[in-house]
Amino acid sequence: MLYLLSPSDEGLGTLEPLPFLDASDLQRTEKDLENLLATHLLDVLFEGAPLLPIFQERQLQSEADVYAINRDGDLVIFELKRGLAGEDAVLQAIGYTQRAGRWVYPELDRRYQTYLRAGGLTAAELRDAHKDAFQLDIALEPTNFNRRQHLYVVGNAANEALIDAIDYWKSQRLSVEFLPYRIYDVGGARYFEFFSFPYDRHRNPSAVKGVLFDTNRSYNEDAVWDMMEKSRVAAYGDAKHVVQYLNPGDVVFFYHKWVGIVAAGEVRGPVRQDGTEEQYREVRFLTPVPNRGAGFARAMPASEITRISGHNFFWARTIKVPYLDRDEAQTLVVQLNRVLSADTQQIVRPNREERVSQVD
Repeated sequence: MLYLLSPSDEGLGTLEPLPFLDASDLQRTEKDLENLLATHLLDVLFEGAPLLPIFQERQLQSEADVYAINRDGDLVIFELKRGLAGEDAVLQAIGYTQRAGRWVYPELDRRYQTYLRAGGLTAAELRDAHKDAFQLDIALEPTNFNRRQHLYVVGNAANEALIDAIDYWKSQRLSVEFLPYRIYDVGGARYFEFFSFPYDRHRNPSAVKGVLFDTNRSYNEDAVWDMMEKSRVAAYGDAKHVVQYLNPGDVVFFYHKWVGIVAAGEVRGPVRQDGTEEQYREVRFLTPVPNRGAGFARAMPASEITRISGHNFFWARTIKVPYLDRDEAQTLVVQLNRVLSADTQQIVRPNREERVSQVD
């Protein structure tokens, strides 16, 4: 719920709740909301609990809206309810989960291939994609996929009948959770509020953060050199919007697939457009910058990133979630400089005051 703070001389003042819209009255279909959920499931809504989407509902098929795989290989199922719904809707979602629980690995892989092709992406075996996405030492065995299923019903926060039905099935030890959302109209603009499970850990967008950012090697080997030479962090095609998740002052770590972090910089300035397929922000580099002629003589591999930061990242997206906080980002910058500056004359060793200013 959003509240308007009415200031007073005695403190913050009083709270005035802002009304939210009835999702069933919006001029949007359930498919629109499903696409919103699927598109932003990892990079925004579930930044602290990464998932690998493997399938979306097809028209005229008895399927849930979105299917994903978590780090353990469990199947995670999302069913979206736009309007009023209750016990019958939950029973329908449980039926989807029951059927999906019988899918063995070849069926999961087949659906994943279908999902990739529908998005115009190159097909990759699910085991390999899962291993790369979660940086596992070895790929999961086929028999370790879909051993458990977890159901999330996404519905309007005002839908008490749906909430009651979910609470009942949770009391029966079914792995089902309710994820509420609300849509507001504030000053003529629409706002979407989503509460991720199990904790809403989204950091304040204005806070400085550290972000591992993919250099697009899978699609363009030269993209990284364009970023290095033009002092920018860029994203392309359908993923170009992710540059908007960065803010001036954020520290971006350039992650080159199969190599590791090759540079880091502080984000500067607004989002800019280069042609129709690229968006970027300018950066001030905080580390030595590799050059095209010499290639990547040194880099920080994924295993070392995980060891230093203490985080397991989801590696399959342009932005590798979770984000780092200010102190974690600075620690990684210092360690990265030690790696990249070894045996070179381009040593960057900021003093205490400089280190603070780099992430302020």
